[in-house]
Amino acid sequence: MLGWAEISRGASLLAVRVWPARDYSRVTLESDIALKTKYSFVPSPPRLAIDIEGLELNPSVKEWIGKIKPDDPNITGVRVAQNSPGVVRMVFDLKQAVEPQVFALTPVGNYKHRLVLDLYPTHPVDPLESWIAERTQSNDALGDWLTKQGNTASPNQSASNSGGAPQAPPAASTPTPSTTDRLIVVAIDAGHGGEDPGAIGPNGTKEKDVVLQIALKLRDRINASSVKGSPMRAYLTRDADYFVPLHVRVQKARKVQADLFVSVHADAFFTPNAQGASVFALSHGAASSSAARWMALQENRADLIGGMNFGVKDTQLQQALLDMSTSAQIKDSLNLGGALLREISSVGRLHKPKVEQAGFAVLKAPDIPSVLVETAFISNPDEEAKLSDPHYQNTMADALVKGLQKYFERNPPLARKRST
Repeated sequence: MLGWAEISRGASLLAVRVWPARDYSRVTLESDIALKTKYSFVPSPPRLAIDIEGLELNPSVKEWIGKIKPDDPNITGVRVAQNSPGVVRMVFDLKQAVEPQVFALTPVGNYKHRLVLDLYPTHPVDPLESWIAERTQSNDALGDWLTKQGNTASPNQSASNSGGAPQAPPAASTPTPSTTDRLIVVAIDAGHGGEDPGAIGPNGTKEKDVVLQIALKLRDRINASSVKGSPMRAYLTRDADYFVPLHVRVQKARKVQADLFVSVHADAFFTPNAQGASVFALSHGAASSSAARWMALQENRADLIGGMNFGVKDTQLQQALLDMSTSAQIKDSLNLGGALLREISSVGRLHKPKVEQAGFAVLKAPDIPSVLVETAFISNPDEEAKLSDPHYQNTMADALVKGLQKYFERNPPLARKRST
């Protein structure tokens, strides 16, 4: 086996990155010029062969193979050989059948040309089934709750209802506006990830890392919480360092019938002086301020930076999500944002005293109140240090879960069935 550092003549490879995840494994080859490829998949044993034109092997260094970790869910290993002059062949030995997507990305941000290999399992992980299985196999009270409510179906059976949507435990026979009698699900979305680092602080702190840490802490607090006797449970749209396209984050939240969607981020601005936390909701029309509009434009670039295969993007679904967001959803989102903002104000300075609005793509679930929380300005050196401080992360997570509880106390979710 030869490593990527051995490929030197012709096009120059600047970096090779591997992003393993249960959803899919990604391999990114960054080069100074665009690479041309042909590929084929062999099902038994499963392996993917890719021919790359314009590269020559140099047998000097053998280091890149170590980037494939034994716990990669999809890749066993990779072999590299000179298939013909000017053509390098890579063979990925796989742990299961995959549906590969191989596509090129033009330079954007700090990246040069990228060749992306996305390896999606032929039988993808169902977010609902996986989430229920994790909760019921742990010491979590979710399994007991489902049993008490008469929902004793297996995860597979639960996921078969309504095209993958869970059947909510039955509501009380005489519900009132102030009570609810079912599991409350909150989708927590750690922004950016994988190829998309998000904003980077002056000392090198990456937004994708600190917001994941806050999201994990928030998950633990939600899972230990309840509202008027109804347990709360968190679902993470990503739980590790990998990229999730914006519309997939929305799809995941809808798949598990989340009652709320909270996207966690860390602000950045032109100058290092900007400071304070903010909360944003969706806007049907103009943004509430020029800063909110600028922020939405930056966040909506995630698919370009993270590296989405726009060639297979479901444009019909995208348009539906853009058009279906309702005034009622936005009104509920503003109420949710206000509840969170009041609690966040006890943590430190607020950047703006009210919930702002703009056209954030990740907030466009048509039937889920959704907000985006900017936990601090990572571009401010002092706030960058706070974002990396576990104490601040814990304090922010505490404030967010209190805000969620107070929102649900005033707006108890009724038993309902959504389409996905």
